[in-house]
Amino acid sequence: MIQAAQAASHRPESGSDGGYAQEFLTFTLGGEEYAIDILKVQEIRGYDAVTGIAHAPAFIKGVINLRGTIVPIVDLRIKFNVGVVEYTPFTVTIILNVGGRVVGMVVDAVSDVLALDSAQIHPAPDFASSVDTRYIHGLGSIDERMLIVVDIEKLMLSADMALVDEHVH
Repeated sequence: MIQAAQAASHRPESGSDGGYAQEFLTFTLGGEEYAIDILKVQEIRGYDAVTGIAHAPAFIKGVINLRGTIVPIVDLRIKFNVGVVEYTPFTVTIILNVGGRVVGMVVDAVSDVLALDSAQIHPAPDFASSVDTRYIHGLGSIDERMLIVVDIEKLMLSADMALVDEHVH
């Protein structure tokens, strides 16, 4: 288990355009690389066996008991129909804190923590990814890498994720 604070190898710095650099955790799903706000990440852990929930959508694998908190686990590979859905010792669960809820998401792999300033994040075209563009903040570019920057809170709290009641947000 890696605490998110330990995963952050460097602090944000002022970008070249004078804008504030924001830190993102990057991860892969299928052949694409995604980035989410590091401040939404509570911890990163290996995939644990989950307790299934009857009648839950296929992408909700079940729940785990994380130090007394019942945490729903979403497999984004199933939700977005990308990547190979297999659970190995290398499968990673990112524990998020979004909208006051703790939620886990299964991804292929966690890459690293990067700082991007606003000049490095470009508007996303409509065909950028398997993720609905309503949940894409933009496309981040750093060196030769292209990152799909996801508004993870908006995604996890959306009605189609079925994790919270519609009236909550």
